[in-house]
Amino acid sequence: MKRVGIVGCGDISGIYLQNLTSMFSDRLAIAGVCDFFREKAERRAAEFGVAKIYNGMDEMLADPTVDMILNLSRPYEHFAVTEAALNAGKHVYTEKPLGASLEEGRKLDKLAKEKGLLIGGAPDTFLGAGLQTCRRLIDSGFIGNVVGASAFMVCRGHESWHPDPEFYYKHGGGPMMDMGPYYLTALVSLLGAVNSVTGVAKASFPTRTITSKQKYGTVVTVDVPTHVAGVMEFENGAVGTILTTFDVFTAQVPRIEIYGSEGTLSVPDPNTFGGPVLLYRPEAGEFKEMPLMFGYGENSRGLGLYDMAKHIEEKTPFRASGGLLLHVLEVMAGFDRAYADKAFVTMETKPERPASL
Repeated sequence: MKRVGIVGCGDISGIYLQNLTSMFSDRLAIAGVCDFFREKAERRAAEFGVAKIYNGMDEMLADPTVDMILNLSRPYEHFAVTEAALNAGKHVYTEKPLGASLEEGRKLDKLAKEKGLLIGGAPDTFLGAGLQTCRRLIDSGFIGNVVGASAFMVCRGHESWHPDPEFYYKHGGGPMMDMGPYYLTALVSLLGAVNSVTGVAKASFPTRTITSKQKYGTVVTVDVPTHVAGVMEFENGAVGTILTTFDVFTAQVPRIEIYGSEGTLSVPDPNTFGGPVLLYRPEAGEFKEMPLMFGYGENSRGLGLYDMAKHIEEKTPFRASGGLLLHVLEVMAGFDRAYADKAFVTMETKPERPASL
């Protein structure tokens, strides 16, 4: 049993707390929670029956009974929280991205190795029933040899619904850093590591106006690209394209498609754990829905943390690993660098394809 301290009690913490106190409670126990705004921690503790509210992160990190830190802070805070936890001798599982920059990610990877500790992190949706079924179909040859892939994350931003959306338009935010990890992690889990990238990016609008209730009318200055298009060459020879945007109202495009020599696979939303999974074979002449072959089709956030704890205790495969997180971060940073330099950028990280379930 691993005892988990949770840093950050914002919106995303609800599903983690729900799952850690139910479906994953046989291997994970919540030691306590903390948040910069204590009232948030108190609200979550009351909602999920958490006994301990720490008076800040330092008190949590000083607790010798805490084995692992679940880092649910805001993206630009991920580095500081993870660094402090590693220096305190704790394993860390962090929400995406690993850091707000590639430099931050590399520092954390180096520190964890020096300390003999593990970093794992979101997204863990690739461990769900939908993407694991896709993985099985690809590995079993249902679409033949993979020749290419495409991914589209299209929306008009989060300011119409999120209670505090300003950080999406600041350092560490933007559609690629926010949603890209879901799509890129899915692609790497299905196809393997990315060898090189190029891309184009822009910010279509200099400001955004919040229309959600809590901060209605607040005008936010946009500091990051909000429309990013990238091209990837995978190590297996496949060519992939990805579009992430906060600038488009809607589109009629798939979430992810994988193209093979003998068929096409339509992959479900990588921000979910379930289906549908659609397979096209030329002899059928149409897409057909495939049955899901694995469990965890519901919202199973925390599955990666559970898998990490199992690895620590039983030396099973470590799937949502720091190496995977760092590679995805390098790919995202590579798009920015490629656009700035008008060049292709070769990846330095070469993680192994995560083991299937």
